[in-house]
Amino acid sequence: MPQHTRESIQTLLENQGYQTDPQIVMSVFLALRLNKPLLIEGPAGVGKTEIAKVMARALNTDLIRLQCYEGLDANHALYEWNYQRQLLHLKLLELNGAITTPPADQTEASGTLPALEETLFSDTFLLKRPLLQAITHPKAPVLLIDEVDRADEDFESFLLELLSDWQITIPEIGTIRATHIPHVVVTGNRVRELSEALRRRCLYLYIDYPDYDKELSIILAKVPDIDEALARPITAFMQAVRSLRLEKTPGIAETLDWAMALAALHIDHLDKAIIEQTLGVMLKDWKDMRQVQLSLSELYEKAGIVSKWESL
Repeated sequence: MPQHTRESIQTLLENQGYQTDPQIVMSVFLALRLNKPLLIEGPAGVGKTEIAKVMARALNTDLIRLQCYEGLDANHALYEWNYQRQLLHLKLLELNGAITTPPADQTEASGTLPALEETLFSDTFLLKRPLLQAITHPKAPVLLIDEVDRADEDFESFLLELLSDWQITIPEIGTIRATHIPHVVVTGNRVRELSEALRRRCLYLYIDYPDYDKELSIILAKVPDIDEALARPITAFMQAVRSLRLEKTPGIAETLDWAMALAALHIDHLDKAIIEQTLGVMLKDWKDMRQVQLSLSELYEKAGIVSKWESL
């Protein structure tokens, strides 16, 4: 991979439509230059996952995503054997007379079965899961380990070992070493505290909700059909909504959904009625919807939105 500068990284990200800032550019630059995993934390919906997607497009490589969840173990993240295909293969061999069940004699058992076992436990029947896909990829991919804090601590320990050695051992095949070290992005929503060992292994980036100017620029970049005269009050209202103590504070993803919905409705002015009718686009909890409804006049004023009649 060519040696990128901070300026080239910024250009690459911006060319992919990502509204960056100096801290994000520096973090991505150092992660690539030092070949270290980048751990990104922050509230849901602020664009953590998007960084990995944009990196993959900018580097012209594949994105391989491991979505973490409670109960995820190494086998599901690394590989599994295609048991159905193995059984079908055995049945076909049996139908063709290549093997008999049970073996006809000791000679067949000692000669045929080891070769058969070697065939059954080969790459042909191996289902590669994200981590194995990443280390055997012909070109260094971007490996996104998404919401790692949802997985158990045991999986985190296994992950730490993989990030250190970049090799895995499959008992039936042997040790597989990475052909190319992936560019790793690890995200977390702080559902639980990650281990100090994992934090030390990674570079760290925290992404918070965007300020007014950045959120406005994101809307204008991502929703090309929207008029700036509508994008501004949308941004101001979302900034005001985040000042409330909500169960699920809306992120930039919800802002974009709301902006696209209003653009699709051909709304040219943001009034209280249309806000109330479209709350379900930006809010995903009934208690949050109720709180915003009760605070609507205050939020409307705080956002500095002028009613259509006042503007005449």
